Amino acid sequence: MTTTDPSPPAAEAIPSEPPRRWRALLLAAVAACAACGIVYELALLTLSTSLNGGGIVATSLIVAGYIAALGAGALVIKPLLAHAAITFIAVEALLGIIGGLSATALYVAFAFVDGSTWVLALGTALIGGLVGAEVPLLMTLLQRGRVAGPTDTGRTLANLNAADYLGALVGGLVWPFVLLPHLGMIRGAAVTGMVNLVAAAIVSLFLLRHVGSTRQLVTALGALAAALMLLVTLLLRAREIETTSRQQLYADPIIAYRHSVYQEIVVTRRGNDMRLYLDGGLQFSTRDEYRYTETLVYPGLRDGARSVLVLGGGDGLAARELLRLPGVQTITQVELDPAVIELARTTMRDANRGALDHPRVHVVIDDAMRWLRAAQIPSGGFDAVIVDLPDPDTPALGRLYSTEFYALAGRALAPDGLMVVQAGSPFSTPTAFWRTISTIRSAGYAVTPYHVHVPTFGDWGFVLARHGDIAPKPAVPRSAPALRFLNQQVLDAAAVFSDDVAPRQLEPSTLENPRIVDDMRHGYD
Repeated sequence: MTTTDPSPPAAEAIPSEPPRRWRALLLAAVAACAACGIVYELALLTLSTSLNGGGIVATSLIVAGYIAALGAGALVIKPLLAHAAITFIAVEALLGIIGGLSATALYVAFAFVDGSTWVLALGTALIGGLVGAEVPLLMTLLQRGRVAGPTDTGRTLANLNAADYLGALVGGLVWPFVLLPHLGMIRGAAVTGMVNLVAAAIVSLFLLRHVGSTRQLVTALGALAAALMLLVTLLLRAREIETTSRQQLYADPIIAYRHSVYQEIVVTRRGNDMRLYLDGGLQFSTRDEYRYTETLVYPGLRDGARSVLVLGGGDGLAARELLRLPGVQTITQVELDPAVIELARTTMRDANRGALDHPRVHVVIDDAMRWLRAAQIPSGGFDAVIVDLPDPDTPALGRLYSTEFYALAGRALAPDGLMVVQAGSPFSTPTAFWRTISTIRSAGYAVTPYHVHVPTFGDWGFVLARHGDIAPKPAVPRSAPALRFLNQQVLDAAAVFSDDVAPRQLEPSTLENPRIVDDMRHGYD
């Protein structure tokens, strides 16, 4: 009499219902892999924003592409479900390698061949596809050897989803609060890849002993060890790779670098010319920053001004000029990024003459809009408000160029006080410039736009505003010290605009519709 072997010949050996200890281990693997997957995607999004400016469209395409890749990965893996255990280990090994190397590949491609877009698209597709393959594989492994009814299958799926979403939450918190600020993008992604590989190795030790051969176990562990060594090498060489790639992007030698939670900060120097860059955008050059700084600061200071609020301007240059006026007794400096303040007090100290450490300057680390909403404004308000913020080329910055933001700034301004806003270039980005004028006017101000030539920036514009209906006339206060560039004749000419940059009436930019962000992306039109 013969018997029939119930085991499918083409599949891995199927034991009876898996022991609880490795069913729990698989669920832990789900959480770890989900955390790693979300970190890889956040790393690509963060680096894309730093390199290319990010934005709603780019972020939406990346997120949508990632989700589509999840579905594609789940479909592609179906023929391999009969070999779920060894396939799962292979998927995790590939995910650890590709995810761990993704940030490095994107950064190097951007620096050397300007190919970051296709690297970003390929990385998103591969990582999304591999992450999408995990759930069908894990579901198959969790159901091996079980005769499951609908309720039991539902419980298994519920456990799987719970572990997956919990892991995603952990990864979403670990990236901005641990990995990015302490390791940076390249090393943070590499460490995540190592975690991914170690988790896969632990699963291999328990899983392949039950459903695989010794040869498969040894092969899987060897492949994971080789991948781990690759990422360890990357981790050890990351600073060298990052420094070489970063220097490729700047003409002058880099003397200081920080990657904060908010932005990439680079300071370069060649001879006496020191330059500050935020996310690749030039903020000032010591060759000619005095033209910009004098034009920003002095027109907003009526004679007798005693208190000044500076929103942005973390480089300390505006505070330096304000301290030259003995009548200005208090300067409140609100800057979002403490890393900028730290560099202003060290690397850029010669440029700002130590202004941020002066007893008349009170530095506040906060978001400008949040501070304006919550701060205790001095009785009577500030005599002057100087808004020196980066150009609004991202949604986060676009909110600081909105009607609502300028209305909040107006609450901090004394009834007879003046506000000055840096507004970008009326020549290179004319729509964004005139949009800023219209937005400030929509918040209840009378405005006077003006512009000067700053060699490193080109034609650069500002807005002088005050409460009421009478537009203020830009003037150099009588108490101003001797200036290198600005005088009354320059200011009189600065308020004149030629026909090729003539004024426009535009719809304001608001929190609900941040039109100015799109204006900046279109640039010259």
